[in-house]
Amino acid sequence: MAEKDGLLAIGGDLNPQRLLLAYASGIFPWYEVPPVLWWCPNPRFVLFPDEFRKSKTVRSLLNKNAFEFTINRAFEKVIRHCQEVKRSNQDGTWITEEVVRAYRQLHHEGYAHSAEVWKDGALVGGLYGVRLGRVFFGESMFSLVSNASRYAFACYTEQLKKEQVQLIDCQVHSDYLESMGARMIDGKAFDALLKRYISGQ
Repeated sequence: MAEKDGLLAIGGDLNPQRLLLAYASGIFPWYEVPPVLWWCPNPRFVLFPDEFRKSKTVRSLLNKNAFEFTINRAFEKVIRHCQEVKRSNQDGTWITEEVVRAYRQLHHEGYAHSAEVWKDGALVGGLYGVRLGRVFFGESMFSLVSNASRYAFACYTEQLKKEQVQLIDCQVHSDYLESMGARMIDGKAFDALLKRYISGQ
């Protein structure tokens, strides 16, 4: 029922129950000013953890332990950095205060997670998203120094593989994630994978 650009619905709020139902249905919120816009693009951009590709640069950084990597140590700081970082071709941010409050609550309830990378004790990169079953829904990432977000993504993908996560939802295409192995799949195939992996099969 979504439009060609993926827009499915307008309105509602970001209460935890609605958000979790949306993710389980392959739907996510993305908007800059109210009302809330709900999206379900087809085809869907995803990464299968086994297909993750490390660049030579990332391999070198990992071998050197160039950064300290942590999980869920600084969720609030990560989402704030994602909110504030300037991005090319984007004037504002879709991470409104309503979004911050909603995902902070999901974090407290054990559904939203962050991955962080540190340099000399300072937070320099990271990402956050939502985990349901064996699916991780990536939301946003940031980098304050070169390759910090790539390092965080690489380390977290390896951790998700260890936890038997089978699918990382990247939502919409980006050259950045495509270079690391993400690819488009048909919407029906994506829905089938959600049903399979969220239920724990």
